Amino acid sequence: MAASRVNCLSVSGILCVMILLSRGDNVRNSLKEDLLQPYPQSQRHGPSHSHRFVRDCQYVRFGNVTHETWRGSHDTGLPVAESKIFISAISSDFGKPRWVTGHMTFVKNPLRTFSVLEPGGPGGCESRRRETVEQTSRPKKCLFAQNGGYFNTKTGECLGNVVSDGTLVKDSKGVQNAQFGIRKDGTLVFGYLSEEDVLDKVNPFVQLVSGVVWLLRNGEPYINESMAAECEETQETGHFHRFVNAMSARTAVGHDAGGRVILFHIDGQTEIRGMNLWEVADFLKKQGVINAINLDGGGSSTYVVNGSLASYPSDHSARDNMWRVARNVSTVLCVHEPWCEPEDCSGHGECVEGECVCHAGWRGPTCSNLTCQAPSCGDHGLCSQYGCICDAGWKGSNCSEECEPGFYGDGCNQTCACLNGGVCDSVHGGCTCPAGFHGVSCEQACPVGFYGLSCEQECRCQDMCPCDPVTGACNITYTWKVNSSMHRAGHCLATRMFKSWKEEETAHKPRSYFAESTWMVITSVLSTLLLASTVCNLIQRSRSSGALLHKNDYSYVPLTEVNRRLSLEDLTEPASLMNNGKGRLQQNDSDSQDSS
Repeated sequence: MAASRVNCLSVSGILCVMILLSRGDNVRNSLKEDLLQPYPQSQRHGPSHSHRFVRDCQYVRFGNVTHETWRGSHDTGLPVAESKIFISAISSDFGKPRWVTGHMTFVKNPLRTFSVLEPGGPGGCESRRRETVEQTSRPKKCLFAQNGGYFNTKTGECLGNVVSDGTLVKDSKGVQNAQFGIRKDGTLVFGYLSEEDVLDKVNPFVQLVSGVVWLLRNGEPYINESMAAECEETQETGHFHRFVNAMSARTAVGHDAGGRVILFHIDGQTEIRGMNLWEVADFLKKQGVINAINLDGGGSSTYVVNGSLASYPSDHSARDNMWRVARNVSTVLCVHEPWCEPEDCSGHGECVEGECVCHAGWRGPTCSNLTCQAPSCGDHGLCSQYGCICDAGWKGSNCSEECEPGFYGDGCNQTCACLNGGVCDSVHGGCTCPAGFHGVSCEQACPVGFYGLSCEQECRCQDMCPCDPVTGACNITYTWKVNSSMHRAGHCLATRMFKSWKEEETAHKPRSYFAESTWMVITSVLSTLLLASTVCNLIQRSRSSGALLHKNDYSYVPLTEVNRRLSLEDLTEPASLMNNGKGRLQQNDSDSQDSS
């Protein structure tokens, strides 16, 4: 994306300048053809002589002081700065006036509203970065900004002394070029400084930038003296006096009698339009400027308002020679709303017009102190940004009030669950039961036979009678509920005792080998067998009696005759006995047959 701006000024005809406004680096890169440098690339930036040389060569009226100081403005009124655009006619040697355009910015309370910025932000000089004034000024929300000190166009090195917001970024080791700085107490300093001045710790610089040529000293041009102090050959514009006398775009910084810092910028192009340093000094003098130094000019000269380009740079675009673009430069002079110290108000507030507006719970000019301090919260609270944070069980603005009965915990917003007069712990909510009760919530009365705190005491009543669960007294009358409970407990106990006795009695009886049913079965079987045997015997008896009645030819033989008595020898000799028995039987049989 790119936008263009075409402006035409009537200066002895029509002069049109076409400005390319773009955020693309490939479009915005300039050719850097309009270089206006006081010293050649082949030598160091600045003169080779010492600070003593500068001191010895100045007018006697200045004594040994090589710089001027002025009390800076402390006006805190709004707006913090005012920018004015001018289109002025400058007298020329050819009789006709030459028109120039530019800006003058008047800065109140510069100690709080003015800063020297490194290119691209902190660390820019160390990394040798170069950025446009727009890119450097936006993050710091600069209301007005313009380019500052010189830089090496080949390497990007920041040249001279640089102090940015209290940080020494670059020490030139005593090189004698015109300087502008603001010390810690708000004093404005212009002129030549020794290295000891730069490194002063008593009243250190909080902002410092180096230029070339002290334009005005105490309200009078100081260019000739500056040329003697800073003179060296230059590469792009010839000798030092040609650098001074060349018509070009210019940038300067100074102050007025009220201590306001004044930023000066004019558009131009070397040897075509703009001003030389003599004209700049004269112009500033007419505007009431007292001390002023010259800064980087030529194609570097850039002026920005609220992050947008407001000047007409002289460098052509590297992409299209038709357009003019702003150059990537080094340090930037930034005018901003008053910054708080620290800028973020210690992370606990907002910076409003240079004052920290603290968040709730914080106080002090830097919002670094808690509203409540440790003693104010007593022994039961902790200070925080929200005030006193009370321990569990405590409340109040200073944590001195214990929770009301029935409540506990953080903020005393938990309800206790204690019953029967139990006391609730204000921290954890635990219940401390009164005498006669126990349980988590004191919901249970002491069991019969016990009394007192935690029901740990045993009743000492006669016949083991129950006692009062609170006092342990034996002469008491129980309510119907208690009596009913005791009756049920006694009945239950008696039932259990009877069952226990029954079990013991059964346990002591001798146990049979068979169950009762088994014995009944055995008895039945034996009875059946006995009955069957009796019947069989009777039947056989009856048959035997009938046979004897019908057969009378049988003779009666006593049993002793048949079997005779057994002798002792027969018992001891079973085999002979058996054989004898058989013989006898056979003999008997034969006898029987003979008889028959």
